[in-house]
Order: sequence, then C-alpha cells, then structure tokens
Amino acid sequence: MTKLLLSLHVLAAIVAVGPVTVAASMFPPAVRAVPAGGGADGLGAVRLLHRVCRVYAGLGIAVPLLGLVTAQVMGVLGDAWLIVSVVLTAVAAGLLLLLVLPGQEDLLERLAGGQPVERSGTVRLAMGTGLFNLTWAAVTVLVIVRPGSTTGA
Repeated sequence: MTKLLLSLHVLAAIVAVGPVTVAASMFPPAVRAVPAGGGADGLGAVRLLHRVCRVYAGLGIAVPLLGLVTAQVMGVLGDAWLIVSVVLTAVAAGLLLLLVLPGQEDLLERLAGGQPVERSGTVRLAMGTGLFNLTWAAVTVLVIVRPGSTTGA
C-alpha cells in the first residue's frame, strides 16, 4: 500500500505541480511579448498560461493530501523533514493563491483592457513565481533526502 500511495503522490506532484511551475514561469515573458494595444495571439497565449495555472493549482491539492496519507501509512507524520515540508507546501500554496494568480489576473486584465503593462509589474510577478518555484524545489529535496529519516533512505 505504501508503494502505491507514494507512487500516486509523486505522479500527482509531477502532473499537477509541474505544469503550474512551468506555465507560471512563462507568464511574465509572455505578457512582455504582447504588443502594445494587445494582440490576439499574444493575449490568447497569456490567457492559456493563466488557465493552466488556475486549473492545475486546483488539481494540486491532491499532492499534499496524498503526501499526508502516505506519511501516515509510513509512520513518519512527526518527523521534522515532513513537518518542514508541510509548512513549505503551505507557503507555496499561499504564494500561488495570494501573489502569483492574482498578479497574473491583474496583468491579464490590463492587457485585455488595452492598458500598458509596466515592466515592474511583470518583474514583481516573476519574483513571486520564482519564490513559488524555489519553495517547491525545497519541498522536493526534503521529501527525497528526508534528513533524520529512519525509513531506510
């Protein structure tokens, strides 16, 4: 059962978190590439990237849920590496929900309204996205290395 749960957890992370990290990273440069006054192709690409982020963010809830169930079956719920991973996952979710997605929506509204998008807005969003991605990278390292783990890895 542990191997099945762990496999589902890893697959969920790859399928749900991977597209968000890539699409969110592509979003600021895609916004900068839209010509002044908007362009149907550029605006369509930006909308698609935002939709990928929104949809896969919703699917991403499966990752911590499967992770917690897996941790319970493995008997590691109280381990420090897991607690730090849970906290970092919450930080990543907060960054996505409070910074990245609203930042994308703001820039998308500006583009759709034909308003200019200042570079500082895309830079701020890129920095928030970078923090989101860096947080997930730290979680990934923690769940692979599992410092102090007694489960054999």
